[in-house]
Amino acid sequence: MIKNICKILILLLCASCSKEDNNSTPTPTQSMYFPPLTGNTWETVSISDLKWNQNAVQPLLDYLELKNSKSFIILVNGRIVLENYFNQHDATKNWYWASAGKTLTSTMTGIAQQEGLLNINNKVSQYIGMGWTSETLAKENLITCKHLLTMTSGLDDSTDDVEPVNLIYKADAGTRWAYHNVYVKLQDVVAKASGQTWENYFNTKLRDKIGMNGNWVQLGVNSVYTSNSRSMARFGLLMLNKGKWESNQILNETYFNEATTTSQNINLGYGYLWWLNGKTSYHLPQSQLTFPGSVIPTAPNDTFMALGKNDQKIYVVPSKNMVIIRMGDAADGENLALSDFDETLWKKITALYQ
Repeated sequence: MIKNICKILILLLCASCSKEDNNSTPTPTQSMYFPPLTGNTWETVSISDLKWNQNAVQPLLDYLELKNSKSFIILVNGRIVLENYFNQHDATKNWYWASAGKTLTSTMTGIAQQEGLLNINNKVSQYIGMGWTSETLAKENLITCKHLLTMTSGLDDSTDDVEPVNLIYKADAGTRWAYHNVYVKLQDVVAKASGQTWENYFNTKLRDKIGMNGNWVQLGVNSVYTSNSRSMARFGLLMLNKGKWESNQILNETYFNEATTTSQNINLGYGYLWWLNGKTSYHLPQSQLTFPGSVIPTAPNDTFMALGKNDQKIYVVPSKNMVIIRMGDAADGENLALSDFDETLWKKITALYQ
């Protein structure tokens, strides 16, 4: 009897060890790290310390270089695991975020709300005045700040121009999801509500508090943020920690949770200007089709993403305590946010820790 019990215990122990050995992603146990606000100091952690696959590193870097990348960073618990630059780019050079910077606008809207300057459920015209579209007053008054955050303004998305003459009725606000540059009106809302310029409010309330560099550039109708790659990583780290930088809660957690959760029932893969993985369906920019499955099937389901034209990427993966940055030119053809590059890139990333 005793022998049988011992056999059972041994079998259970072996099964437990086998299960642990097959765990493709060891849970990071280090405390969260935040780099100093000034200087170039940033703690690192090695591939070997994480027990990741060193043999998977070079294929990943070769692919990134082949696909016109300029920079690539992986953080785990805030520490740099990989930081690589390609094609004459380096750590000191700035690059554009494109639509990945929409998430900065989302974050600033949340900060302004928590300071009592605005309410996202209020109509846009309450802050920037009536006649900001070519709609009737009744239809314009349906559009709230939240509709701009969720891409459900109902405005015609056949053009990205945001002058009133180009902002034309297509559907009632809240009834149609369409990727549209009109979100940029939130920057006007924040400026009016705060009594400051957009850039000054942004610098004071976000950029300087987490040690980012960079500035906003007006390119036609687009307000585009440019910074070095580590600044993008700093923002990703803030979001990994639910709006908190060390002990400073810069964005309140309630708004953060709303921003990174499905925001409407049309495009399940979209929050407040954040893309969300792991949902049952999603929409793509410039399409009214519903696609089944996850936005990036090869990425962890809990990933939320800032995605910009020509493959500017911030991937935030809470279950892995991981932030991933990619900046560069288009990996393949020009694209607005998503491309096949995401899926292949994630296959090579997961090869690191499987």
